[in-house]
Amino acid sequence: MTDHGEQLRSRRAFLRFLAGSPLLASLGLTACMRETGTAGFGASTGSGQGGAGALDGLLGEAISSAARALDVFDFKTAAAQRLPPAHYGYLATGVDGEATLRANREGFERLFLRPRRLVDVTELDTTTTLFGVDWETPIVLAPAGSQRAFHPDAELASARAARAKRHLQILSTVTSTPVEDVVDARGEPVWYQLYPTSRWPVTQALLRRVEDAGCPVVALTVDMPAPSNRETVERYRRLDDRDCTACHPAPDVAMRNKPMYRGTEMTGVADFFASGLTWDFVARLRDATDMKVVLKGIVTREDAGRCLENGVDGIIVSNHGGRAEESGRGTIESLPEVVEAVGGAIPIMIDGGFRRGTDVFKALALGANAICIGRPYLWGLGAFGQPGVEKVLDILRAELETVMRLMGAPTLKGIGSSFVGET
Repeated sequence: MTDHGEQLRSRRAFLRFLAGSPLLASLGLTACMRETGTAGFGASTGSGQGGAGALDGLLGEAISSAARALDVFDFKTAAAQRLPPAHYGYLATGVDGEATLRANREGFERLFLRPRRLVDVTELDTTTTLFGVDWETPIVLAPAGSQRAFHPDAELASARAARAKRHLQILSTVTSTPVEDVVDARGEPVWYQLYPTSRWPVTQALLRRVEDAGCPVVALTVDMPAPSNRETVERYRRLDDRDCTACHPAPDVAMRNKPMYRGTEMTGVADFFASGLTWDFVARLRDATDMKVVLKGIVTREDAGRCLENGVDGIIVSNHGGRAEESGRGTIESLPEVVEAVGGAIPIMIDGGFRRGTDVFKALALGANAICIGRPYLWGLGAFGQPGVEKVLDILRAELETVMRLMGAPTLKGIGSSFVGET
């Protein structure tokens, strides 16, 4: 056994002891560990079968099937124990000290709900309308790349779940699965998230392809002009003793081999980060496509105002799930100023830290038209594939309907700022 192996064994033994300690419970840290993903520092085996969360007892016993889940965090536990450490680390990571990742959750804790009484909530209407299309739920599957890292069925499993549960899905540029196959699995066109790259011919090729696939909306990501410092995923990789070179070629080769970049002029990682991205690109994009153009990554009133000035069709308030800049500010905290600046002129969506139906309700009360979830459905995917994604969607929808009834808000249109306060 190497010194590194001895260190891992000692760490696991200590964490198992800590998990069973009365001190942990008395300090209220168990729930904290459930959210922050401490179990990710688990063991892997030489065969590559060990999961990232092999610390039995730290997060509790993992559920054996999707049907047994009580909340979305149950899927996090199961995914942590099933996925290889490096793959779970990619899913779990934020940037730097992960202040923004934490802020995405802590922002909800500073908001409280103000229930109304004596309201008939026998019938609920959870319909939201985006660009003239009615969706029976405001919960959307956010774009998330490389889903084959979490399950062999990758984006196809997510698309089939979205189809079965009738949710809008947004597909990532760095999808593991071609857009045509995802649209076929979804049964109707999805929205497409666009990384701009530094090469306009690549953007043109992507636009033509997704237009041909029927995608009605392109969501341009504007918050990644440069690589971010993702320390957590690097730490998880150090715990992964598998030989990953067989399925992970050199970064430039891997980028060119992404299904959406094949056949384009994409040369590698250097092209991916568009450091020269400006509002001129937005105008050029609008002129190049008939799709609706949404900007993903807007978090200030100043940029929201410029979206209106530049003819943008919609906004996704996003900080990349705490994986881009380390602002230390949650998206739910950014939402009110963006809503105020837009004044209802265009639809506003939001992602970042949504884990409960109460979270969804709070965002709706603050003016969001729809809420995008990322990690929760990926936990479901990593744990159980399509059934896991479906159950995550079921749980969040059921929780949203419960809180609507308890708050005395039978329709989405009736959920306004009077339902929420701040501590």
